[in-house]
Amino acid sequence: MGDDSEWMKLPIDQKCEHKLWKARLNGYEEALKLFQKIDDEKSPEWSKYLGLIKKFVTDSNAVAQLKGLEAALAYVENAHVAGKTTGEVASGVVNKVFNQPKARAKELGEDICLMYIEIEKGEAVQEELLKGLDNKNPKIIVACIETLRKALSEFGSKIISLKPIIKVLPKLFESREKAVRDEAKLLAVEIYRWIRDALRPPLQNINSVQLKELEEEWIKVSSAAPKQTRFLRSQQELKAKFEQQQGLGGDADGGDDDEEEAVPQVDAYELLEAVEILSKLPKDFYEKIEAKKWQERKEALEAVELLVKNPKLESGDYADLVKALKKVVGKDTNVMLVALAAKCLAGLATGLRKKFGQYAGHVVPTILEKFKEKKPQVVQALQEAIDAIFLTTTLQNISEDILAVMDNKNPTIKQQTSLFIARSFRHCTPSTLPKSLLKPFCAALLKHINDSAPEVRDAGFEALGTALKVAGEKAVNPFLADVDKLKLDRIKECAEKVELVYGKKAGGAAEKKEGKPITGKTTALPGPAGDKETKDAATKPGPLKKASVAKPGGPPKKGKPATAAGTGGAGPKGKKGPETKEIFESELSIEVCEEKAAAVLPASCIQQLDSGNWKERLACMEEFQKAVELMERSEMPCQALVRMLAKKPGWKETNFQVMQMKLHIVALIAQKGNFSKTSAQVVLDGLVDKVGDVKCGTNAKEAMTAIAEACQLPWTAEQVVATAFSQKNPKNQSETLNWLSNAIKEFGFSGLNVKAFISNVKTALAATNPAVRTSAITLLGVMYLYVGPSLRMFFEDEKPALLSQIDAEFEKMQGQTAPAPTRGISRHSVGGGDDGEEEEQEEVGNDVVDLLPRTDIGDKITAELVSKIGDKNWKIRKEGLDEVTSIINEAKFIQPNIGELPAALKGRLNDSNKILVQQTLSILQQLATAMGPNIKQYVKNLGIPVITVLGDSKNNVRAAALATVNAWAEQTGMKEWLEGEDLSEELKKENPFLRQELLGWLAEKLPALRSVPSDLLLCVPHLYSCLEDRNGDVRKKAQDALPFFMMHLGFEKMAKATGKLKPTSKDQVLAMLEKAKANMPAKPAPPAKASSRGVGGAAPAKFQPASAFADDLGSNTMESKPDLKKAKAGGLSSKTKVQGKKVLSKPSLKEDDDKSGPIFIIVPNGKEQRMREEKALKVLKWNFTTPRDEYIEQLKTQMSTCVAKWLQDEMFHADFQHHNKALSVMIEHLESEKDGVISCLDLILKWLTLRFFDTNTSVLMKALEYLKLLFNLLSQEEYHLTENEASSFIPYLILKVGEPKDVIRKDVRTILNRMCLIYPASKMFPFIMEGTKSKNSKQRAECLEELGCLVESYGMNVCQPTPGKALKEMATHIGDRDNTVRNAALNTIVTVYNVHGDQVFKLIGNLSEKDMSMLEERIKRSAKRPSSAPVRQAEEKPQRTQNMSANASMMRKGQAEDMSSKLKIMYRTYRIQNRNMGSHPETTHTVPREFQLDLDEIENDNGTVRCEMPALVQHKLDDIFEPVLIPEPKIRAVSPHFDDMHSNTASTINFVISQVASGDINTSIQALTQIDEVLKQEDKAEAMSGHIDQFLIATFMQLRLIYNTHMADEKLDKDEIVRLYSCIIGSMITLFQIESLAREASTGVLKDLMHGLITLMLDSRVEDLEEGEQVIRSVNLLVVKVLEKSDQTNILSALLVLLQDSLLATASSPKFSELVMKCLWRMVRLLPETINSINLDRILLDIHIFMKVFPKEKLKQCKSEFPIRTLKTLLHTLCKLKGPKILDHLTMIDNKNESELEAHLCRLMKHAMEQTGKADKDTEKGASRIEEKASKAKVNDILAEIFKKIGSKENTKEGLAELYEYKKKYSDADIEPFLKNSSQFFQSYVERGLRLIETEREGKGGRIATSTGISPQMEGTCVPASTHTVSSSIGNTNGEEVGPSVYLERLKILRQRCGLDNAKQEDRPPLTSLLSKPTLPTVASSTDMLHSKLSQLRESREQYQHLDLDSNQTHSSGIGTTLASPSSAAANIDDLKKRLERIKSSRK
Repeated sequence: MGDDSEWMKLPIDQKCEHKLWKARLNGYEEALKLFQKIDDEKSPEWSKYLGLIKKFVTDSNAVAQLKGLEAALAYVENAHVAGKTTGEVASGVVNKVFNQPKARAKELGEDICLMYIEIEKGEAVQEELLKGLDNKNPKIIVACIETLRKALSEFGSKIISLKPIIKVLPKLFESREKAVRDEAKLLAVEIYRWIRDALRPPLQNINSVQLKELEEEWIKVSSAAPKQTRFLRSQQELKAKFEQQQGLGGDADGGDDDEEEAVPQVDAYELLEAVEILSKLPKDFYEKIEAKKWQERKEALEAVELLVKNPKLESGDYADLVKALKKVVGKDTNVMLVALAAKCLAGLATGLRKKFGQYAGHVVPTILEKFKEKKPQVVQALQEAIDAIFLTTTLQNISEDILAVMDNKNPTIKQQTSLFIARSFRHCTPSTLPKSLLKPFCAALLKHINDSAPEVRDAGFEALGTALKVAGEKAVNPFLADVDKLKLDRIKECAEKVELVYGKKAGGAAEKKEGKPITGKTTALPGPAGDKETKDAATKPGPLKKASVAKPGGPPKKGKPATAAGTGGAGPKGKKGPETKEIFESELSIEVCEEKAAAVLPASCIQQLDSGNWKERLACMEEFQKAVELMERSEMPCQALVRMLAKKPGWKETNFQVMQMKLHIVALIAQKGNFSKTSAQVVLDGLVDKVGDVKCGTNAKEAMTAIAEACQLPWTAEQVVATAFSQKNPKNQSETLNWLSNAIKEFGFSGLNVKAFISNVKTALAATNPAVRTSAITLLGVMYLYVGPSLRMFFEDEKPALLSQIDAEFEKMQGQTAPAPTRGISRHSVGGGDDGEEEEQEEVGNDVVDLLPRTDIGDKITAELVSKIGDKNWKIRKEGLDEVTSIINEAKFIQPNIGELPAALKGRLNDSNKILVQQTLSILQQLATAMGPNIKQYVKNLGIPVITVLGDSKNNVRAAALATVNAWAEQTGMKEWLEGEDLSEELKKENPFLRQELLGWLAEKLPALRSVPSDLLLCVPHLYSCLEDRNGDVRKKAQDALPFFMMHLGFEKMAKATGKLKPTSKDQVLAMLEKAKANMPAKPAPPAKASSRGVGGAAPAKFQPASAFADDLGSNTMESKPDLKKAKAGGLSSKTKVQGKKVLSKPSLKEDDDKSGPIFIIVPNGKEQRMREEKALKVLKWNFTTPRDEYIEQLKTQMSTCVAKWLQDEMFHADFQHHNKALSVMIEHLESEKDGVISCLDLILKWLTLRFFDTNTSVLMKALEYLKLLFNLLSQEEYHLTENEASSFIPYLILKVGEPKDVIRKDVRTILNRMCLIYPASKMFPFIMEGTKSKNSKQRAECLEELGCLVESYGMNVCQPTPGKALKEMATHIGDRDNTVRNAALNTIVTVYNVHGDQVFKLIGNLSEKDMSMLEERIKRSAKRPSSAPVRQAEEKPQRTQNMSANASMMRKGQAEDMSSKLKIMYRTYRIQNRNMGSHPETTHTVPREFQLDLDEIENDNGTVRCEMPALVQHKLDDIFEPVLIPEPKIRAVSPHFDDMHSNTASTINFVISQVASGDINTSIQALTQIDEVLKQEDKAEAMSGHIDQFLIATFMQLRLIYNTHMADEKLDKDEIVRLYSCIIGSMITLFQIESLAREASTGVLKDLMHGLITLMLDSRVEDLEEGEQVIRSVNLLVVKVLEKSDQTNILSALLVLLQDSLLATASSPKFSELVMKCLWRMVRLLPETINSINLDRILLDIHIFMKVFPKEKLKQCKSEFPIRTLKTLLHTLCKLKGPKILDHLTMIDNKNESELEAHLCRLMKHAMEQTGKADKDTEKGASRIEEKASKAKVNDILAEIFKKIGSKENTKEGLAELYEYKKKYSDADIEPFLKNSSQFFQSYVERGLRLIETEREGKGGRIATSTGISPQMEGTCVPASTHTVSSSIGNTNGEEVGPSVYLERLKILRQRCGLDNAKQEDRPPLTSLLSKPTLPTVASSTDMLHSKLSQLRESREQYQHLDLDSNQTHSSGIGTTLASPSSAAANIDDLKKRLERIKSSRK
């Protein structure tokens, strides 16, 4: 058992691979337990076993294999990665498990296969099982068949594709093994269960005995439809539904829907193999078919007949064959051959199905014409052919041809055509037989039923009966209005006999579904909208053929009982007219009328009707009226009453009062009674006669309107207009037309007979009476509203003058929308006209187009023209095309007959000459416009070839093709294009241009369609291959089109279609599908109907973009028709965001009117409550990889209380367009609803995270735009993001940093920057850090860059949890495989290095050799060219604009922002610039543009501020001499007045300090003077405490501004600059005399201050100024003060860092480093006094870092020896002062053993021990001691002595004097060797000293020339700024301190120069008033208000501001992050500028 113990220790996965079977067995057992235990399907554990599962199932040991199978089954069931193993495992199961003797093994193998199917891998499993059927081992074959059978039985034929199985079935039946045959039989029975008789054709050739057995088995199969019992993972909802039904006890009512779900009707045709026959045609077929002998022709046809017997034919180009057969049918004299050719056509149509559709148009007219043949067999053959052909196309497509034949004189043709129509109708459904088709057919058939030939009449009745049965009485009755009762009964009788193809489904389905609205994929809408569902099941009953999908009609209305025959319920669209049956009334004789009238009218009334006395007649009328008013509708004999009124004198009544009364009564009767057309005809003549009457006209019009309401406007109008124009009275004519204009507006346009009107209008336009013409033009204007521009076509031949009037009228109407109809609906049941609308409108549009006089150009298309177009010479081809163009141009509107032109043009589409291709395209475009909708029939043979042209490589050709396709699609609609395989064939071509254009086109067209043919599914596989196309544009277009395909086909079908893809592709495509699913737009709703809102019958949807309720809202920007193109084009009016679909669900307008209110409702404590719920886990925590439905639902619920309902509907709409609308509204309301936005902020941010998962770029861009505005607002409002808001938003925002589009990435980065203003950077850091772990390399790189920016802007404190951890994490990315990520990581660490120095290496810890060398190299490069730290672009810095209003919300605690933090930002920016400048400002360097801070811009901006300043405040110059003590900063008119010093001083000081850095010199001087005043008063000076760093930062920024901008400005007076320098230096000297304040300056600030001062001393431009020397002397003095008075640790540290930087910067001048070293020497000299106050540990750490950057070897290579000597001297002095104790101060240095410093100190200590007792005087003398060597000659000794003196502090003067004497004495003495070794600085110092002595001795000048450098001994010789005379006390040479009185004196002079009064010390006012007295008289201006508010604001903020300026870091950015407001630090210079700009502008 020794071995056992070995393998027992192994991990599970290794056991499973062990060579011992026991080990494997044990491994499988443990794996099984493990698999059952892991509950996270995404656990990484699963991936370990990916490669092993195949071994589990193919184990060679049977016992182990069983266990392995169990484990494998568990794996497949639970692991998300299991799908990857499908192929190999299934193959293993088939080959190694199915042959096992153990039944258990086989069972498990089957289970594994079925489990794979369950996890969506059905195709792969099926493929392996089918391969298994070819195995030699019968056991395996049997097991495979059995598995297939089980799979089919459980999953159903939807998931298991039957076609490949059926293909192999016959082979299985031939097997020699009985077991195989038996199993095959069981499988055949199972298949039969699912597809029934469709299985018969494929199996008809098997052994007859077997077939008989099968038949017997099939009979036993239960007739109940089979159900799927096992479900895929993606079908879990279905499963739940199924289980629920089972629970309810079988299949309850809901079974219906599922039935269609569960059993897709399988068509046997689909299961057949297509046969290619074109190549098999006899070679000489085309010659033979033309042969003279009929026998030869017969042979040719027989050959074809044989071929077309194949039930399914391969698609191809059958045009020639069809043409030949058509010729035989049409022209052959031998009727037998005609029959044979017809049979061949029938065979072709049956075998090709839809693919034959394109030829149908050519053949149908020929066959119909041929029905003139009498022979039964010919007729029968023709009938079969035309019926087969009908199934390949749609009735719509061939309706033109059929209708053309209906008027044929030959009765047989008429009869057969009617019969054909009847048969065709049987195949239709209400939706495929819309009114637009019924109307022309019924009209033609009505003629047939009145035909003289009985057989024609019978056929007509049959056809009409069928139509009645299919479409329902409601639809057909309007067309049968004039049919007499006998004939109507006959039609109904025929209807009852008709057996429809789909059984009684038409009515049945309707009744069955009555109970519930049918829902499609979209959610059902409440109320009437529910009925209008787009996916309409009623239109798709039973096993529909494709043809029937065409136009869904909308299911029947709820609760409306089916009409008489039980079929009406499924009528297509309820007619908009009266629901009440139209009243047919026969004419009554006058006697009957009198009787009926007498029954209801008083006798006196009847007698007086024709009285001669008008008064009696009037009285009679009054009685008549009363009687009518009191009558009930049911008992009113309308016809009798109106006949009474018409009785003599009738309409010839002369008295106008009686006449008015009479007309009024007519109106009453029409309104109150059941008024029929018969009654109307009695009165209309009279009414029209009176319409022009001045007194009675109005009443006549009212009566006409009432009649129109009773009898429908179309009929009434036709009667009225005809009557008017048959009279000669122009007044009547014009008034009739006026009435009609109004009536159309009131009733709407539907149903009107445009043609009749147009002829009357033409008559009117030609009238001589101008009034008639005007009325006619007005009527045209009204019609234009409804009909649109096509109306003008009818009047193009009018006179120009008239035409211009018509155009003017149309122009007026342009842009107006037709009003909603208000009449004509009074007595319809509410919602009655709900569906009829669209159809009606369609008719109007089509009517107009149909009425156009069309020319037949068929005869012009001659054979000659066609041959021209096909000529070899391109010029002749061009001529031909030109001719075609001119033919079409002349004809304008043409009939669809264009002869052979299509084929000729098709040939030119692939012409080699591109110009001709373009010309052909423009002809086709013309053709579409000229032919109108009839162009449909040419889509297949001309339209599709145009799509092929989209693949052309030339851009302009493609554009032309696209324009042509669009022009066609406009005429034909999209259905024709999408039907059949043509489009998918095009998409299949791997032409990137074709693919991208076609997909782009589909993406544009699909969203607007309400339904599509199922053939669209054929495009999906090609769409998927486009998603992975090599061409990026193709991929993009495919992704854009994806949601629209899904919108029509549904996710399920699309996902299923991925089954045939490779596994890798499949996963990618599925991911895209998931994404698209989220973006999937809703299908466009049916056009909105006004009636459904209770307003009344809608205005036509077609011509009316804005429907009724838009007007109610007082807006005409509303889009009621959800046409996406319009929406894109700018229908997105943000005010009224309502959309058609939504409106449907609103029964009233109330909801829409609420849009004026706020969009965010403030719920008190709502946000807090939500946070508590999330904390308590009552709701889901907002945390997901992709948003699941439950998150969206939860958010919706939470929003419902605080977001306006209508906005919420937009926000959660399925269509991205609505999200865009919502965002527009939110942007609009952002400013006005600040508090609302803040109260819902958490929800808004969560909703925006959902938008980040949309694929639509426009939404994303809009969301980012909103976010930018939102965060700007929040930062102005001083808002602080809560943790909850941040954590549920930031991670998702960071995902978008990795977007491929630059513009999006940039926006996201900007937003991240802005967020730092409202959320601490240190908290942002971990989120961004998390983002670096993403798989997306772009995201990693951008996040790393962002981290760098954070560290740079906010210092190391942002690094969370600790800088060490953060840096280690960043450093891991140096080894990333992606180059950009590597670079970003390196740049980021270099940035940190620049902020933090060498400690970075310590923090990073161990890095691989390669990574470390990359990093060091990068740091080295960044040192040479200090630019690698990505300095954030100036413009990208979050622009922090300060909101000046004292708004309550600004008092929020989150942000105590004030001037000091402004300055911190300015300082940071300055540091970053400075670092980039190297240590010397004249550095030139190239920085990548995106990282540059455009300093010139910043400086210039300052400049512009300066230039504008004088205009701000017009000072009277006299004011200057007034006794005002303190100059006020000019920018502010009035400072806030403060009484209590302590509460407000700080904010005032902040403000003044911020002005020190101003770009305006005067402002700056005034601010400095104020600060100087404060500092000079001991009692006030402590107020500056805490503001020192801030003041120094402002000062050295001002120095930098002068250096970079002012000095370079030619226009500026240089005296101004000297004044400014004097003020700066003066106030600094004052500051550095107050030791307590001086010590507050931190290291970083001191470093930059010294940098600034030394730079100034070296500025040659200053020396050239008149008083430049004095400025430099003053600086000298100031430097000494800074060195002595500031905190010694800080200044030493600062100097060391400065020295290190200056040595590193190659561009830095050697003088700069030298002066820094001199400062260090001075510090060394001060060490004995200061050593005890110094923090030695810190200093030693700095020295350690210095030595690490500059090891000894490197220092020795420096040109100058000073650096190494300076360092040694410093260390030597420290050792001497501290002794051995110094070694205890190395605590801050990590791994000190490696430190060069420790070794050096140890050596020094050792040396010191040896030298005990010897004091090293040289060291004390300073840094430049010279070693004396006795061996030198005496001269050398003397010179050495002299130079020694010069170098010592005390005796420098003496030394120089001696050297002067010596040179005079020995003029040839060579002092060069002594000077050579010294620095340039020392040399020039000596030379200058000698020159000075020379001038003094010769008595030339009283002025002392000073050196530009500071040498340590020059303290006394520095001359203060701005003194002209040098007092002897100042020229003091013995290094004593100069007393304060001297400085006071000096400052007095300085103040005088600045034009300031020197008040006596005692008279000084208190500090606060000093800082705030106005220079100008106080004016209560808006600015004053502003400032007082600002000051209050600051006051409140002071309490929250803890400014931590004590920087304890070695040399970090110098400023710790503000505690209370970490984000306040992110503003920058620009803000200050902006703030000041704002104050200025308010002053203007």
